[in-house]
Amino acid sequence: MSTNNSATSFLERFFGLSAAKTNVRTELAAGLTTFMTMAYILAVNPDILSAAGIPKGGAFVATALAAVVGTVLMAVLANYPFVLAPGMGLNAFLAFGVVLGMGYSWQFALLAVFVEGLVFLALSVTPVREGIFNAIPVSLKKAVSAGIGLFICFIALQNAKIVVDNGATLVDSLDFGSVPFHTQGICALLALLGTIIIGVLLSLGFRGAILIGILGTWILGMLAQVCGIYVPNPDAGYFGLYPRFTFAGVRESFASFGQTFGAIFAPASWTHGEGETLRSGWTLVKSLDFFVVMFAFFFVDLFDTLGTLIGVSMKGGMLDKKGRLPRITGALSADAIATSVGAVFGTSTTTTFVESASGVAAGGRTGLTAVTAAVLFALSLLFAPIFLAIPAFATAPALVVVGYMMLSSVADIDWRDVRESLPAFIALAWMPFTYSISDGIMFGIISYTLVNAISGKARKVSPVMYALTAIFIVKYALI
Repeated sequence: MSTNNSATSFLERFFGLSAAKTNVRTELAAGLTTFMTMAYILAVNPDILSAAGIPKGGAFVATALAAVVGTVLMAVLANYPFVLAPGMGLNAFLAFGVVLGMGYSWQFALLAVFVEGLVFLALSVTPVREGIFNAIPVSLKKAVSAGIGLFICFIALQNAKIVVDNGATLVDSLDFGSVPFHTQGICALLALLGTIIIGVLLSLGFRGAILIGILGTWILGMLAQVCGIYVPNPDAGYFGLYPRFTFAGVRESFASFGQTFGAIFAPASWTHGEGETLRSGWTLVKSLDFFVVMFAFFFVDLFDTLGTLIGVSMKGGMLDKKGRLPRITGALSADAIATSVGAVFGTSTTTTFVESASGVAAGGRTGLTAVTAAVLFALSLLFAPIFLAIPAFATAPALVVVGYMMLSSVADIDWRDVRESLPAFIALAWMPFTYSISDGIMFGIISYTLVNAISGKARKVSPVMYALTAIFIVKYALI
Protein backbone atom coordinates (compact mmCIF):
# COMPACT_ATOMS: atom_id res chain seq x y z
CA MET A 1 0.00 0.00 0.00
CA SER A 2 2.79 2.37 0.92
CA THR A 3 4.61 1.43 -2.30
CA ASN A 4 1.56 2.42 -4.34
CA ASN A 5 1.28 5.68 -2.44
CA SER A 6 4.97 6.41 -3.03
CA ALA A 7 4.62 5.75 -6.75
CA THR A 8 1.55 7.96 -6.97
CA SER A 9 3.30 10.70 -5.03
CA PHE A 10 6.30 10.54 -7.37
CA LEU A 11 4.10 10.77 -10.47
CA GLU A 12 2.20 13.65 -8.90
CA ARG A 13 5.38 15.62 -8.29
CA PHE A 14 7.16 14.75 -11.54
CA PHE A 15 4.24 15.55 -13.87
CA GLY A 16 2.50 18.18 -11.74
CA LEU A 17 -0.85 16.40 -11.86
CA SER A 18 -2.64 18.59 -9.32
CA ALA A 19 -1.61 21.79 -11.05
CA ALA A 20 -2.95 20.36 -14.30
CA LYS A 21 -6.19 19.37 -12.52
CA THR A 22 -5.85 15.67 -13.27
CA ASN A 23 -4.88 12.43 -11.53
CA VAL A 24 -3.00 9.20 -12.20
CA ARG A 25 -6.08 7.18 -13.14
CA THR A 26 -7.28 9.77 -15.64
CA GLU A 27 -3.82 10.08 -17.22
CA LEU A 28 -3.42 6.32 -17.58
CA ALA A 29 -6.86 5.98 -19.19
CA ALA A 30 -6.11 8.89 -21.50
CA GLY A 31 -2.81 7.33 -22.59
CA LEU A 32 -4.53 4.03 -23.33
CA THR A 33 -7.23 5.87 -25.27
CA THR A 34 -4.70 7.71 -27.43
CA PHE A 35 -2.74 4.54 -28.08
CA MET A 36 -5.83 2.63 -29.15
CA THR A 37 -6.91 5.34 -31.56
CA MET A 38 -3.51 5.41 -33.29
CA ALA A 39 -2.36 1.79 -32.98
CA TYR A 40 -3.33 1.39 -36.63
CA ILE A 41 -0.03 3.08 -37.57
CA LEU A 42 1.79 -0.08 -36.44
CA ALA A 43 0.11 -1.97 -39.26
CA VAL A 44 -0.32 0.76 -41.88
CA ASN A 45 3.14 2.36 -41.81
CA PRO A 46 5.14 -0.85 -42.46
CA ASP A 47 2.71 -1.73 -45.24
CA ILE A 48 3.29 1.62 -47.00
CA LEU A 49 7.06 1.68 -46.46
CA SER A 50 7.43 -1.88 -47.72
CA ALA A 51 6.25 -0.62 -51.12
CA ALA A 52 9.52 1.35 -51.23
CA GLY A 53 11.56 -1.77 -50.49
CA ILE A 54 12.00 -1.24 -46.75
CA PRO A 55 11.79 -4.64 -45.01
CA LYS A 56 8.31 -4.82 -43.51
CA GLY A 57 9.36 -6.41 -40.22
CA GLY A 58 12.10 -3.85 -39.75
CA ALA A 59 9.66 -1.04 -40.54
CA PHE A 60 7.30 -2.39 -37.86
CA VAL A 61 10.02 -2.37 -35.20
CA ALA A 62 11.22 1.06 -36.35
CA THR A 63 7.68 2.44 -36.19
CA ALA A 64 7.16 1.25 -32.62
CA LEU A 65 10.60 2.39 -31.41
CA ALA A 66 10.27 5.81 -33.05
CA ALA A 67 6.91 6.26 -31.32
CA VAL A 68 8.43 5.29 -27.96
CA VAL A 69 11.42 7.64 -28.26
CA GLY A 70 9.43 10.59 -29.58
CA THR A 71 6.62 10.26 -27.06
CA VAL A 72 8.94 9.91 -24.06
CA LEU A 73 10.83 12.99 -25.24
CA MET A 74 7.56 14.89 -25.44
CA ALA A 75 6.76 13.91 -21.84
CA VAL A 76 10.22 14.76 -20.50
CA LEU A 77 10.95 17.94 -22.47
CA ALA A 78 7.46 19.47 -22.50
CA ASN A 79 5.21 17.50 -20.09
CA TYR A 80 2.36 17.44 -22.60
CA PRO A 81 -0.06 14.57 -23.36
CA PHE A 82 0.92 14.51 -27.05
CA VAL A 83 1.90 11.21 -28.64
CA LEU A 84 4.28 10.88 -31.59
CA ALA A 85 4.63 8.26 -34.32
CA PRO A 86 5.58 8.10 -38.01
CA GLY A 87 3.00 10.28 -39.74
CA MET A 88 0.56 9.39 -42.46
CA GLY A 89 1.02 11.25 -45.73
CA LEU A 90 4.74 11.73 -45.27
CA ASN A 91 5.24 7.95 -45.36
CA ALA A 92 3.31 7.80 -48.64
CA PHE A 93 5.39 10.67 -50.05
CA LEU A 94 8.58 8.79 -49.18
CA ALA A 95 7.41 5.51 -50.72
CA PHE A 96 5.47 6.61 -53.78
CA GLY A 97 6.95 10.05 -54.41
CA VAL A 98 10.67 9.88 -53.64
CA VAL A 99 11.39 6.16 -54.15
CA LEU A 100 8.89 4.90 -56.73
CA GLY A 101 8.31 8.28 -58.37
CA MET A 102 11.75 9.94 -58.43
CA GLY A 103 13.71 6.70 -58.49
CA TYR A 104 15.85 7.14 -55.39
CA SER A 105 16.59 4.39 -52.90
CA TRP A 106 14.77 4.20 -49.58
CA GLN A 107 18.08 4.74 -47.81
CA PHE A 108 18.50 8.05 -49.63
CA ALA A 109 14.93 9.07 -48.76
CA LEU A 110 15.49 8.28 -45.09
CA LEU A 111 18.70 10.31 -45.14
CA ALA A 112 16.64 13.31 -46.33
CA VAL A 113 14.28 12.71 -43.40
CA PHE A 114 17.25 12.54 -41.02
CA VAL A 115 18.66 15.87 -42.23
CA GLU A 116 15.19 17.44 -42.15
CA GLY A 117 14.94 16.52 -38.48
CA LEU A 118 18.27 18.18 -37.73
CA VAL A 119 17.17 21.38 -39.49
CA PHE A 120 13.93 21.19 -37.56
CA LEU A 121 15.83 20.86 -34.29
CA ALA A 122 18.07 23.84 -35.10
CA LEU A 123 14.99 25.99 -35.66
CA SER A 124 13.29 24.59 -32.55
CA VAL A 125 15.96 25.83 -30.16
CA THR A 126 15.83 29.28 -31.77
CA PRO A 127 12.85 31.67 -31.68
CA VAL A 128 11.91 30.86 -35.31
CA ARG A 129 9.35 28.07 -34.86
CA GLU A 130 7.91 29.56 -31.66
CA GLY A 131 7.69 32.91 -33.45
CA ILE A 132 5.68 31.32 -36.26
CA PHE A 133 3.36 29.67 -33.75
CA ASN A 134 2.77 32.90 -31.84
CA ALA A 135 2.32 35.01 -34.99
CA ILE A 136 -0.71 33.05 -36.16
CA PRO A 137 -3.88 34.99 -35.15
CA VAL A 138 -6.14 33.47 -32.50
CA SER A 139 -9.04 33.25 -34.98
CA LEU A 140 -6.92 31.04 -37.26
CA LYS A 141 -5.81 28.90 -34.31
CA LYS A 142 -9.44 28.29 -33.40
CA ALA A 143 -10.21 27.46 -37.02
CA VAL A 144 -7.27 25.05 -37.17
CA SER A 145 -8.63 23.23 -34.13
CA ALA A 146 -12.06 22.92 -35.75
CA GLY A 147 -10.58 21.97 -39.13
CA ILE A 148 -8.54 19.19 -37.57
CA GLY A 149 -11.74 18.01 -35.90
CA LEU A 150 -13.46 17.69 -39.28
CA PHE A 151 -10.33 16.08 -40.72
CA ILE A 152 -10.25 13.48 -37.94
CA CYS A 153 -13.95 12.76 -38.41
CA PHE A 154 -13.46 12.34 -42.17
CA ILE A 155 -10.59 9.89 -41.63
CA ALA A 156 -12.69 7.92 -39.12
CA LEU A 157 -15.67 7.66 -41.46
CA GLN A 158 -13.40 6.48 -44.26
CA ASN A 159 -11.69 3.90 -42.06
CA ALA A 160 -15.07 2.55 -41.02
CA LYS A 161 -16.15 2.46 -44.70
CA ILE A 162 -19.12 4.71 -43.92
CA VAL A 163 -17.86 7.36 -46.34
CA VAL A 164 -16.84 5.81 -49.67
CA ASP A 165 -15.69 6.84 -53.13
CA ASN A 166 -18.50 6.25 -55.61
CA GLY A 167 -16.48 7.41 -58.61
CA ALA A 168 -18.84 10.28 -59.46
CA THR A 169 -19.00 12.69 -56.53
CA LEU A 170 -15.62 11.75 -54.97
CA VAL A 171 -17.31 10.86 -51.67
CA ASP A 172 -20.65 9.32 -50.79
CA SER A 173 -22.29 7.57 -47.88
CA LEU A 174 -22.30 3.80 -47.80
CA ASP A 175 -25.16 2.08 -49.63
CA PHE A 176 -25.83 -0.83 -47.28
CA GLY A 177 -27.80 -2.67 -49.93
CA SER A 178 -24.87 -2.81 -52.35
CA VAL A 179 -22.12 -4.14 -50.06
CA PRO A 180 -21.60 -7.48 -48.30
CA PHE A 181 -23.46 -7.13 -45.01
CA HIS A 182 -21.37 -9.67 -43.08
CA THR A 183 -18.18 -7.61 -43.60
CA GLN A 184 -18.44 -3.97 -44.65
CA GLY A 185 -22.11 -3.58 -43.73
CA ILE A 186 -21.92 -4.84 -40.15
CA CYS A 187 -18.63 -2.98 -39.51
CA ALA A 188 -20.21 0.31 -40.59
CA LEU A 189 -23.24 -0.37 -38.38
CA LEU A 190 -21.02 -1.17 -35.40
CA ALA A 191 -19.11 2.09 -35.94
CA LEU A 192 -22.37 4.05 -35.94
CA LEU A 193 -23.55 2.17 -32.85
CA GLY A 194 -20.24 2.87 -31.10
CA THR A 195 -20.67 6.59 -31.75
CA ILE A 196 -24.09 6.48 -30.10
CA ILE A 197 -22.67 4.54 -27.14
CA ILE A 198 -19.97 7.15 -26.54
CA GLY A 199 -22.50 9.95 -26.95
CA VAL A 200 -24.78 8.42 -24.33
CA LEU A 201 -21.91 7.84 -21.91
CA LEU A 202 -20.73 11.44 -22.32
CA SER A 203 -24.23 12.79 -21.76
CA LEU A 204 -24.45 10.77 -18.55
CA GLY A 205 -21.10 12.11 -17.34
CA PHE A 206 -19.11 8.86 -17.49
CA ARG A 207 -15.35 9.36 -17.12
CA GLY A 208 -13.41 7.41 -19.72
CA ALA A 209 -16.44 7.37 -22.04
CA ILE A 210 -14.28 7.30 -25.18
CA LEU A 211 -12.16 4.38 -23.99
CA ILE A 212 -15.26 2.48 -22.85
CA GLY A 213 -16.79 3.13 -26.25
CA ILE A 214 -13.78 1.71 -28.09
CA LEU A 215 -13.66 -1.43 -25.97
CA GLY A 216 -17.46 -1.83 -26.01
CA THR A 217 -17.63 -1.57 -29.80
CA TRP A 218 -14.80 -4.08 -30.17
CA ILE A 219 -16.59 -6.51 -27.83
CA LEU A 220 -19.81 -6.12 -29.84
CA GLY A 221 -17.81 -6.98 -32.95
CA MET A 222 -16.44 -10.15 -31.33
CA LEU A 223 -19.96 -11.14 -30.29
CA ALA A 224 -21.11 -10.54 -33.86
CA GLN A 225 -18.36 -12.88 -35.06
CA VAL A 226 -19.43 -15.54 -32.54
CA CYS A 227 -23.01 -15.30 -33.84
CA GLY A 228 -21.95 -15.40 -37.49
CA ILE A 229 -23.15 -11.86 -38.17
CA TYR A 230 -19.59 -10.81 -38.88
CA VAL A 231 -17.68 -13.20 -41.13
CA PRO A 232 -13.92 -12.59 -41.58
CA ASN A 233 -12.70 -12.26 -45.15
CA PRO A 234 -8.92 -11.62 -45.11
CA ASP A 235 -8.77 -11.26 -48.90
CA ALA A 236 -11.10 -8.25 -48.63
CA GLY A 237 -9.28 -6.83 -45.60
CA TYR A 238 -11.70 -8.07 -42.92
CA PHE A 239 -9.85 -10.15 -40.36
CA GLY A 240 -10.84 -12.07 -37.26
CA LEU A 241 -11.59 -9.82 -34.29
CA TYR A 242 -10.33 -12.06 -31.51
CA PRO A 243 -6.99 -10.97 -30.04
CA ARG A 244 -4.42 -13.76 -30.23
CA PHE A 245 -1.25 -14.01 -28.16
CA THR A 246 1.69 -15.34 -30.17
CA PHE A 247 5.40 -14.65 -30.54
CA ALA A 248 5.43 -15.84 -34.14
CA GLY A 249 7.25 -13.37 -36.33
CA VAL A 250 8.78 -11.35 -33.47
CA ARG A 251 12.27 -12.79 -34.01
CA GLU A 252 12.01 -12.28 -37.77
CA SER A 253 10.94 -8.65 -37.28
CA PHE A 254 13.97 -7.85 -35.14
CA ALA A 255 16.26 -9.62 -37.61
CA SER A 256 14.75 -7.49 -40.36
CA PHE A 257 15.27 -4.40 -38.21
CA GLY A 258 18.98 -5.07 -38.52
CA GLN A 259 18.67 -4.19 -42.21
CA THR A 260 17.00 -0.83 -41.60
CA PHE A 261 18.83 0.39 -38.50
CA GLY A 262 21.59 2.78 -39.54
CA ALA A 263 21.06 2.11 -43.25
CA ILE A 264 21.13 5.84 -43.99
CA PHE A 265 24.84 5.94 -43.18
CA ALA A 266 25.79 3.56 -46.02
CA PRO A 267 26.43 5.79 -49.09
CA ALA A 268 26.93 2.75 -51.31
CA SER A 269 23.23 1.98 -50.93
CA TRP A 270 22.07 5.33 -52.30
CA THR A 271 20.98 4.54 -55.83
CA HIS A 272 19.07 6.38 -58.50
CA GLY A 273 17.21 4.89 -61.38
CA GLU A 274 16.95 1.20 -62.13
CA GLY A 275 19.95 -0.17 -60.30
CA GLU A 276 22.28 2.69 -61.25
CA THR A 277 24.71 3.13 -58.36
CA LEU A 278 26.38 6.53 -58.26
CA ARG A 279 30.15 6.63 -57.91
CA SER A 280 29.78 8.76 -54.81
CA GLY A 281 26.76 8.84 -52.55
CA TRP A 282 27.87 12.21 -51.26
CA THR A 283 27.62 13.63 -54.81
CA LEU A 284 23.95 12.74 -54.72
CA VAL A 285 23.52 14.39 -51.32
CA LYS A 286 25.02 17.59 -52.71
CA SER A 287 22.58 17.59 -55.61
CA LEU A 288 19.60 19.93 -55.93
CA ASP A 289 17.23 16.96 -55.80
CA PHE A 290 18.36 16.11 -52.28
CA PHE A 291 17.48 19.58 -51.02
CA VAL A 292 14.16 19.56 -52.87
CA VAL A 293 13.24 16.25 -51.24
CA MET A 294 14.51 17.37 -47.83
CA PHE A 295 12.62 20.67 -48.08
CA ALA A 296 9.40 18.89 -49.05
CA PHE A 297 9.63 16.70 -45.93
CA PHE A 298 10.54 19.72 -43.80
CA PHE A 299 7.74 21.95 -45.08
CA VAL A 300 4.92 19.48 -44.56
CA ASP A 301 6.29 18.33 -41.20
CA LEU A 302 6.60 21.92 -39.93
CA PHE A 303 3.01 22.91 -40.54
CA ASP A 304 1.47 19.53 -39.77
CA THR A 305 3.18 19.71 -36.36
CA LEU A 306 2.21 23.32 -35.72
CA GLY A 307 -1.37 22.58 -36.76
CA THR A 308 -1.62 19.58 -34.47
CA LEU A 309 -0.12 21.45 -31.51
CA ILE A 310 -2.49 24.36 -32.07
CA GLY A 311 -5.57 22.21 -32.47
CA VAL A 312 -5.01 19.73 -29.66
CA SER A 313 -3.68 22.26 -27.14
CA MET A 314 -6.53 24.63 -27.95
CA LYS A 315 -9.05 21.90 -27.15
CA GLY A 316 -7.22 20.96 -23.94
CA GLY A 317 -7.16 24.54 -22.69
CA MET A 318 -3.37 24.58 -22.69
CA LEU A 319 -2.86 27.90 -24.52
CA ASP A 320 -2.40 31.05 -22.46
CA LYS A 321 -4.51 34.21 -22.76
CA LYS A 322 -2.45 35.37 -25.74
CA GLY A 323 -2.95 32.08 -27.56
CA ARG A 324 0.60 30.89 -26.87
CA LEU A 325 1.64 27.40 -25.85
CA PRO A 326 3.94 27.30 -22.80
CA ARG A 327 6.96 24.98 -23.13
CA ILE A 328 6.52 24.89 -26.90
CA THR A 329 10.29 24.76 -27.42
CA GLY A 330 10.41 21.39 -25.65
CA ALA A 331 7.47 20.07 -27.67
CA LEU A 332 8.99 21.14 -30.98
CA SER A 333 12.41 19.79 -30.01
CA ALA A 334 10.92 16.41 -29.13
CA ASP A 335 9.22 16.29 -32.52
CA ALA A 336 12.46 17.19 -34.33
CA ILE A 337 14.69 14.73 -32.45
CA ALA A 338 12.16 11.94 -32.98
CA THR A 339 12.22 12.57 -36.73
CA SER A 340 16.00 12.09 -37.00
CA VAL A 341 16.04 9.14 -34.59
CA GLY A 342 13.18 7.49 -36.48
CA ALA A 343 15.11 7.85 -39.76
CA VAL A 344 18.08 6.08 -38.16
CA PHE A 345 15.74 3.27 -37.07
CA GLY A 346 14.32 3.01 -40.59
CA THR A 347 11.02 4.86 -40.74
CA SER A 348 9.64 8.02 -42.30
CA THR A 349 9.04 11.34 -40.51
CA THR A 350 7.95 10.96 -36.88
CA THR A 351 5.51 13.66 -35.85
CA THR A 352 2.95 14.65 -33.22
CA PHE A 353 -0.23 12.71 -33.94
CA VAL A 354 -3.55 14.47 -34.27
CA GLU A 355 -5.11 11.43 -32.56
CA SER A 356 -3.59 12.80 -29.35
CA ALA A 357 -6.83 14.75 -29.21
CA SER A 358 -8.63 11.57 -28.15
CA GLY A 359 -6.50 11.32 -25.00
CA VAL A 360 -6.95 15.01 -24.28
CA ALA A 361 -10.69 14.57 -24.68
CA ALA A 362 -10.48 11.70 -22.17
CA GLY A 363 -8.89 14.05 -19.63
CA GLY A 364 -5.16 13.72 -20.34
CA ARG A 365 -3.26 16.90 -19.51
CA THR A 366 0.35 15.95 -18.72
CA GLY A 367 3.28 13.89 -19.89
CA LEU A 368 2.01 10.91 -17.91
CA THR A 369 -0.55 10.38 -20.66
CA ALA A 370 2.28 10.36 -23.19
CA VAL A 371 4.44 7.99 -21.12
CA THR A 372 1.50 5.59 -20.83
CA ALA A 373 1.10 5.52 -24.60
CA ALA A 374 4.87 5.09 -25.03
CA VAL A 375 4.87 2.05 -22.73
CA LEU A 376 2.06 0.52 -24.79
CA PHE A 377 3.99 1.12 -28.01
CA ALA A 378 6.97 -0.64 -26.42
CA LEU A 379 4.77 -3.57 -25.39
CA SER A 380 3.39 -3.74 -28.92
CA LEU A 381 6.77 -5.12 -30.02
CA LEU A 382 5.96 -8.30 -28.10
CA PHE A 383 2.18 -8.27 -28.18
CA ALA A 384 1.54 -6.91 -31.66
CA PRO A 385 -1.20 -9.46 -32.52
CA ILE A 386 -3.30 -8.19 -29.62
CA PHE A 387 -2.86 -4.49 -30.29
CA LEU A 388 -3.21 -4.86 -34.04
CA ALA A 389 -6.49 -6.70 -33.56
CA ILE A 390 -8.24 -3.43 -32.65
CA PRO A 391 -10.49 -2.95 -35.69
CA ALA A 392 -11.02 0.37 -37.45
CA PHE A 393 -14.75 0.30 -36.73
CA ALA A 394 -13.98 0.32 -32.98
CA THR A 395 -11.69 3.37 -33.07
CA ALA A 396 -13.76 5.29 -35.62
CA PRO A 397 -16.48 6.29 -33.11
CA ALA A 398 -13.84 7.76 -30.80
CA LEU A 399 -12.42 9.90 -33.58
CA VAL A 400 -15.87 11.07 -34.68
CA VAL A 401 -16.63 12.22 -31.13
CA VAL A 402 -13.22 13.90 -30.85
CA GLY A 403 -13.98 15.72 -34.09
CA TYR A 404 -17.25 16.91 -32.62
CA MET A 405 -15.48 18.20 -29.53
CA MET A 406 -12.83 20.06 -31.50
CA LEU A 407 -15.37 21.72 -33.79
CA SER A 408 -16.76 23.64 -30.81
CA SER A 409 -13.88 26.13 -31.04
CA VAL A 410 -15.58 27.85 -34.00
CA ALA A 411 -18.10 29.33 -31.56
CA ASP A 412 -15.36 31.67 -30.32
CA ILE A 413 -14.62 33.12 -33.78
CA ASP A 414 -16.11 36.55 -34.48
CA TRP A 415 -18.18 35.68 -37.55
CA ARG A 416 -19.29 39.32 -37.91
CA ASP A 417 -15.75 40.37 -38.81
CA VAL A 418 -15.04 39.14 -42.35
CA ARG A 419 -11.32 39.87 -41.98
CA GLU A 420 -11.14 37.31 -39.18
CA SER A 421 -13.88 34.84 -40.07
CA LEU A 422 -13.35 34.32 -43.83
CA PRO A 423 -9.68 33.26 -43.50
CA ALA A 424 -10.69 31.12 -40.52
CA PHE A 425 -13.36 29.42 -42.62
CA ILE A 426 -10.90 28.83 -45.47
CA ALA A 427 -8.42 27.19 -43.10
CA LEU A 428 -11.19 25.12 -41.55
CA ALA A 429 -12.63 23.93 -44.86
CA TRP A 430 -9.32 23.28 -46.62
CA MET A 431 -8.18 20.61 -44.16
CA PRO A 432 -10.83 17.93 -44.75
CA PHE A 433 -11.44 18.87 -48.39
CA THR A 434 -7.76 18.73 -49.40
CA TYR A 435 -6.88 15.98 -46.91
CA SER A 436 -4.05 18.12 -45.58
CA ILE A 437 -3.59 19.98 -42.29
CA SER A 438 -0.61 21.89 -43.69
CA ASP A 439 -2.53 23.08 -46.78
CA GLY A 440 -5.32 24.35 -44.55
CA ILE A 441 -2.90 26.37 -42.45
CA MET A 442 -1.10 27.77 -45.48
CA PHE A 443 -4.24 28.88 -47.32
CA GLY A 444 -5.63 30.31 -44.09
CA ILE A 445 -2.49 32.39 -43.58
CA ILE A 446 -2.41 33.56 -47.21
CA SER A 447 -6.06 34.62 -47.14
CA TYR A 448 -5.73 36.33 -43.74
CA THR A 449 -2.79 38.41 -44.90
CA LEU A 450 -4.28 39.40 -48.25
CA VAL A 451 -7.79 40.18 -46.98
CA ASN A 452 -6.50 42.38 -44.17
CA ALA A 453 -3.74 44.08 -46.20
CA ILE A 454 -5.93 44.91 -49.19
CA SER A 455 -8.89 46.07 -47.07
CA GLY A 456 -6.83 48.69 -45.22
CA LYS A 457 -5.71 46.73 -42.16
CA ALA A 458 -2.13 46.10 -43.28
CA ARG A 459 -0.67 47.11 -39.89
CA LYS A 460 -2.82 44.52 -38.19
CA VAL A 461 -0.83 41.73 -39.82
CA SER A 462 2.52 40.80 -38.25
CA PRO A 463 5.75 40.77 -40.31
CA VAL A 464 5.99 37.02 -39.76
CA MET A 465 2.59 36.56 -41.43
CA TYR A 466 3.74 38.58 -44.44
CA ALA A 467 6.89 36.49 -44.70
CA LEU A 468 4.96 33.23 -44.45
CA THR A 469 2.47 34.41 -47.08
CA ALA A 470 5.26 35.20 -49.52
CA ILE A 471 6.91 31.83 -48.92
CA PHE A 472 3.63 29.95 -49.38
CA ILE A 473 2.78 31.73 -52.63
CA VAL A 474 6.23 30.89 -54.03
CA LYS A 475 5.83 27.34 -52.80
CA TYR A 476 2.54 26.80 -54.63
CA ALA A 477 3.82 28.59 -57.74
CA LEU A 478 7.06 26.64 -58.11
CA ILE A 479 6.74 23.30 -56.34
